[in-house]
Parts: sequence; C-alpha cells; structure tokens
Amino acid sequence: MNAALTVARREFAAYFATPVATVFIVIFLVLSGALTFTLGGFFGRGQADLLPFFGFIPWLFLFLVPALTMRLWAEERRLGTIELLLTLPITAGQAVIGKFLAAWAFCAVALALTFPLVITVNVLGEPDNGVILTGYLGCLLVAGAYLAIGAAISALTRNQVIAFVLAVAGCFVFAAAGSPVVTEFLSSRLPILAEIARGVSVGERINGFTRGVISAKDFIFFASFIGFWLFVNAVILEHKKAD
Repeated sequence: MNAALTVARREFAAYFATPVATVFIVIFLVLSGALTFTLGGFFGRGQADLLPFFGFIPWLFLFLVPALTMRLWAEERRLGTIELLLTLPITAGQAVIGKFLAAWAFCAVALALTFPLVITVNVLGEPDNGVILTGYLGCLLVAGAYLAIGAAISALTRNQVIAFVLAVAGCFVFAAAGSPVVTEFLSSRLPILAEIARGVSVGERINGFTRGVISAKDFIFFASFIGFWLFVNAVILEHKKAD
C-alpha cells in the first residue's frame, strides 16, 4: 500500500506542476456555476438546496473526468515511461491504485472548491446541510466510477484523443443506462435488460445521496464498480507489458 501511496503523491503533485490542473478546475467551476444558476433555476426554485448542482455533476464529469484520465496511461505509453514505472519495485495493481487515488483526490479538490455554492444557499435560506454533504459524497463516488472506467480505457492506447473519446462513450453508457428513455424502451421489449440497465446505472445511484439517503447497496455498487474497472486496468497493463 505504501508503494501505491507513493505513486499517488507523485501523480497528485504532477497535476499542479502544469497549468492543466488550473484550467480543469476553472472550467469545472465556471460550468457547474453557470448550469446551476441558469438551467438549474437556482434562484427561481424558491428552495434552499443544491439539487440543481448535484443533478448536473454526473453530466459535467462525463466530459471532464475523461479529460483527466486520457493521459494517465496513454501518455506514459507514448513517452515510453510506462516501462520505467513497471520496472520499479511495485506491482501493476499498486501503480493502478496510486494513479487512481491521485486523480480521485484531484476531483475531490475540484468539488471542494464549489464551497461558495454551499455558503450561498446557507445565506439565502436554511438548507439541510446533511443532505448537501451526502450529495457531495455521491458526486465523489460518481467521479471515482468514471475515473476507473477512463483509466482502464487509457491503458488500451497510446493516443490520448482516442482514450478521451472511448472514455466519454463508456461513461455515457453507465450514466444513461438507467434513464427513463432507455429503461422504457427496453421494458417493452426485453424487461430483463431493463432491470440490468437500472442495476448498472451510475446516474441512478447518485439520486439517493442527493436526497440524503445513504444506502449500503449503493456503497457496495460503487465499491464493486470501481474495483472491477481497476482490476481490468491492472490486467490490461500486465497484458501490454510486452508491447
């Protein structure tokens, strides 16, 4: 575990060694604020909560998280530094976990910087801050799920653009799987597939958190989902060692 944490610290510091981190965070804050206050009707709803913000986060992360993960392994493979990394006394699994934790911590920083929204809603009314806290927890878990998918896809290619496009497509499948459009279409034709779609939908799982409901079933889902994709990531790395 120490090796994974060492990789995580190195990767996390690397984010802030270039303007990429600042650009990512600024874009995230501008888009999340703009969507919350305009399309989300923050002021017009007459309710002191952050539901509009939490509703947009899975869709914002759909593009921003793959932008973060596209370089994780694709860049290492293109520059040839992945061979150096994997010759160090660490396993592929430890390297995968280290990079994932660094990217996840970076997403946590980006989410934490939306604190002015929390202050605003507290100034305007008397929100349930417990619900707001669980909503943020749900957003962090969604970011982790997308990161795990994007990292595994990044390990498949040397091309960052391809990694980005495939990661967006992969995340979209799990974000939209539980939407009414998909489930109603499947229910009338293949009801079993409709149930499966609801079961694997990341977008559906965040709804409980945004209402203040923390379900063990949702936690197990996210833990299993993230663990599965990290495992796939490690298997791909082991398989690609000889390339």
